[in-house]
Amino acid sequence: MELSGWGRYPRVQGTLTAPRDAAALAALLATAPPLIARGLGRAYGDSAVGAQTVSMRHFNRMIAFDPATGQLVAEAGVSLAEVIDAFLPRGWFPSVTPGTKFVTLGGAIAADVHGKNHHSEGAFSAFTDWLDLMGPDGSVTRCSRTENPELFQNTLGGMGLTGIVLRAAIRLRPVETGWIRQTMIPTRNLDEALEVFEETLAATYCVAWIDCLGTGAHLGRSLVMTGEHATLNEAKRPAAPFDTPRHRNIPFPVDLPGFALNPYTVRAFNALYYRMGARKAGEGLVDWDSYFYPLDAVQNWNRLYGRRGFMQFQCALPLDTGRAGLTQLLEAIARSGAASFLAVLKRFGAQYSAISFPMEGYTLALDFPMTPRSLALMPELDRITIDHGGRFYLAKDSRMSPETLRRTDPRWAEFSRWRQAQGMDTRFASAQSQRLEL
Repeated sequence: MELSGWGRYPRVQGTLTAPRDAAALAALLATAPPLIARGLGRAYGDSAVGAQTVSMRHFNRMIAFDPATGQLVAEAGVSLAEVIDAFLPRGWFPSVTPGTKFVTLGGAIAADVHGKNHHSEGAFSAFTDWLDLMGPDGSVTRCSRTENPELFQNTLGGMGLTGIVLRAAIRLRPVETGWIRQTMIPTRNLDEALEVFEETLAATYCVAWIDCLGTGAHLGRSLVMTGEHATLNEAKRPAAPFDTPRHRNIPFPVDLPGFALNPYTVRAFNALYYRMGARKAGEGLVDWDSYFYPLDAVQNWNRLYGRRGFMQFQCALPLDTGRAGLTQLLEAIARSGAASFLAVLKRFGAQYSAISFPMEGYTLALDFPMTPRSLALMPELDRITIDHGGRFYLAKDSRMSPETLRRTDPRWAEFSRWRQAQGMDTRFASAQSQRLEL
């Protein structure tokens, strides 16, 4: 069958199987390698598809919870949406979440996902206590920071290439309500946005929507949104603190025609979005779903980009070169006229894991329709990132070359050698790992 990631590019021909238990998974590993595990398919490119793709949808049980520590033990196929449904009414929320709740625990570990609080609390790995991993021979190994630590560190952010996560122990955070105290700060340009990020480092959450088509004095104009979990006294209904609005799932049933997203429509959308956000400047309460997962309200929003799909460019730039690098990236995008209205800027804190994407500095994520104009822009964005000491997020990548990966992130060359020495390369492979020669 034909499989793809959330960006619907590239499309890969392969076999999809869904074993129901560890014994069936081990048998498949022995008879049909190499394979790659797949959760809910929200990796944008080809990191969770391959010639032999294994769905983890049947590994979906929550096993144990300790209310004294917030530790949840669950199988890899459990989604963050299911965790929130089960535990938010009890006063618990994921400690780190990406921009969609439709991601599994196994996928969150494989990509070591980050959220709006990386600057203050780190990535998903910071709240992962241990995991059980099925290795090349089908045996299961418990690994943590003290037990098989090298395997643990290389699995966090290792894109599923060290084995298959069966279950894990993660820590949730206690919350008093389902509301977020948000502060909306409109900025006129990139310099102002970066100043706000540095001035609000004490905030738990911080993220910016950025207008990537702004030019001149408006280059990088943004809406910066900080957030804190609201206390019981701040809730709209203290007697029912977790009773937040139920969001309707807006269907997006058709693929838009290719001409619908162009520099004119995106520029108009960005101008309108900025004005609407500016009117909400200041502090207010928003529900958790609106703050963390605005796009989840639209079913199949990836169809917005048409049948050709889209690609996401996400880089991290170090703190000392971040301002200059971001300026050059935004100038290049504005010159090209490439249409991207889903542009997100975040501040990263320090990251200590072996292979994970974040570095202290800034990360810029942009969606581009799969068009000749967008493809022609990518080498220039790659070059600017390389020149400023940045690197790329493999959970979003769909078209990078192995040469670019090695120039920006030499850790992957060492990871590849270690993987070969462990016999993992012949048992676990994705279309991405083969493209990038990992």
